[in-house]
Amino acid sequence: MKRLAIISIIFFMAILYAAPTLAEEPAGAPMLLAQATEAAPAEAEAPPPKVDTGDTAWILVCAAMVMLMTPGLGLFYAGMARRKNVLGTIMQSFVALGIITIQWALFGYSLAFGPDIGHLIGGLKYFALSGVGMEPNADYAATIPHQLFMVFQMMFAIITPALISGAIAERIKFKTYLVFITLWAILVYNPLAHWVWGVGGWIREMGALDFAGGLVVHISSGVSALAAALVLGKRKGYGTELMAPHNLTMTIIGAGLLWFGWFGFNGGSALASGSLAASAFVATHIASGAGALSWMVVEWIHRGKPTALGIASGAVAGLVAITPACGFVGPMSSIIIGLAGGAVCYLAVSLKPKFGYDDSLDVVGVHAVGGTLGALMTGLFASTLVNPAGGDGLFFGNAAQLGTQALSVVAAWVYSFVVTWVILKILDATMGLRVSEEEESEGLDLSQHGESGYVL
Repeated sequence: MKRLAIISIIFFMAILYAAPTLAEEPAGAPMLLAQATEAAPAEAEAPPPKVDTGDTAWILVCAAMVMLMTPGLGLFYAGMARRKNVLGTIMQSFVALGIITIQWALFGYSLAFGPDIGHLIGGLKYFALSGVGMEPNADYAATIPHQLFMVFQMMFAIITPALISGAIAERIKFKTYLVFITLWAILVYNPLAHWVWGVGGWIREMGALDFAGGLVVHISSGVSALAAALVLGKRKGYGTELMAPHNLTMTIIGAGLLWFGWFGFNGGSALASGSLAASAFVATHIASGAGALSWMVVEWIHRGKPTALGIASGAVAGLVAITPACGFVGPMSSIIIGLAGGAVCYLAVSLKPKFGYDDSLDVVGVHAVGGTLGALMTGLFASTLVNPAGGDGLFFGNAAQLGTQALSVVAAWVYSFVVTWVILKILDATMGLRVSEEEESEGLDLSQHGESGYVL
């Protein structure tokens, strides 16, 4: 383990040593700004918001791509689970498409993006999608229908609680899980989304940068996964029985769907089909490739062989790390972020046994650690040469941005962990969290759903 730590630290320090030089973008780097056009004269009145068909088409496609990520996540997780839990694991992702959709349409969207109340939460102006029609909402996306912005954000709200399920796979009651993700969406995701992305939200007002969900999606789910793993406890036989992935082919397919959907996740967060979307798209792909390679190399050195699970996990780690930064950094910076993401997340996953918690499918090591790393590295590599609407990071002359990013990370960590812990403790006292030992031995497919993933 000491050897692993030394390898990872040397690798990470080498990346950071080269970072200031590699991060420099070409002198002709485009001045990118979401939905920007040539500046109008200062004295001219801004034109009223108008739906642009190109932007609308792009965000429609992106929303569909992000939707596909949730069943893709189910496959990614299910392949890593044991055979007797394959359907139960898929169900924990797939059911979020139903329950969070309704929650978001009724009041979740309004709590996240409604008129600000005290910099903490949105009001209920958009309750049951009242006033959310085909005209643009100029506060968020002035060239696409308001309903399209709402449904694009809905797909983020859906996949985020599903991410948590990987840490508690193979042992949570399905009915309790349904109540948990509903309460979690209301009490954790909706407020945090407003803080970071909502007009008036305190983290947004502070100047923190989170282009596509490093704080809102990955830190919130990863930290909540840690709280959930601690509250539920370890799986029966953990540490003494072999709990190897039952179908890595399924996991690789799931990783491919996640990689594909992430182009919509990050590229769509530009909320227009222009240059910023293209920049985020490129950064996303490059970082994922770099993450896959760095995880593979570090694992190869540490364990002696590269694995399929490792390269798939590294690709996801690179995607997680670049998510908050993708709209603020250029291609060379994205290589560094991806390389760091793969190496650091491998180290975090490898150290899990030392800390003694049972994060079944490595949600904490990839999403909590990767999201934290990405948010902090945004404070290093962000550049107004890439996106004038953002800000410069430490390597471009603004050290204060790194401090702002760090404060936002601490806030997301503390809030997500504490609220999730309280929710789970209440549910454990009222409904019970875990299936019985007999049901756990039988597997969730049969005990919770009365069906089997395979008929052999």
